[in-house]
Amino acid sequence: MGDWTKRFGLKGKHALVTGASKGIGLETCKVLADAGADIAAVGRDREGLAEVKAAVEALGRRCVAISADMATADGPVKAAHDALAYFGHIDILVNNAGIALIDRLEDAKVADWDATMAVNLRAPFLLAREIVPGMIERKAGKIINVSSQAGVVGLEGHAAYCASKGGLNMLTKVMTVEWGKHNIQINTVCPTVILTPMGAQVWGQPEKGDPMKAKIPGGRFGMPMEVADAVLFLASSASDMICGHDLLVDGGYTAI
Repeated sequence: MGDWTKRFGLKGKHALVTGASKGIGLETCKVLADAGADIAAVGRDREGLAEVKAAVEALGRRCVAISADMATADGPVKAAHDALAYFGHIDILVNNAGIALIDRLEDAKVADWDATMAVNLRAPFLLAREIVPGMIERKAGKIINVSSQAGVVGLEGHAAYCASKGGLNMLTKVMTVEWGKHNIQINTVCPTVILTPMGAQVWGQPEKGDPMKAKIPGGRFGMPMEVADAVLFLASSASDMICGHDLLVDGGYTAI
């Protein structure tokens, strides 16, 4: 094996992944485990978490399933504490949990706005705040915030979602300014529509999905593994000089 396997490998690392029970989160857990990492899988779906745990352990890695609600202020803190109690420290934090509650601005509900901000923006802040002290002590760490192309460009009916993801992109840059000096790399992955259960629910109907697909030079929506592979790169030592960056996995959508 060449040295590249070490640069892209995660042997001996511990990763915490939120929204782990399905879609991008599930695929990310499997990809990181396949690269050598042990996984703290965080989610609300206990059956889904059991599936993640079985998949990770089948790859020969340890996995702890943590039930926590990212919509609450206590949920992210609990998840961090449970993961730290199990592994002792976390090397890689993947803030993947997210929700999309779609409505036009004039019809948007305050409760939906608040819930979106809580899960998509507040939870990554709270989790990072709990995990980072250990990274600072060890002078090493990786934080990958799963954002969206909707954090870079506006989408009709996505006011709360776009605002939360744009905020997450800026939170990533502030994390970089404050924590980069401790050899902690913080970046975002910004996918286009990914064919997860949530993506299929929002964009699955041809009358809605086809016009969006037509705007993507690549001519298709993405798959969960394509996002998970980007996360793997940012979690590995191969990306040590990349910090504060928004990595678009969008088939060229934002190039137009």
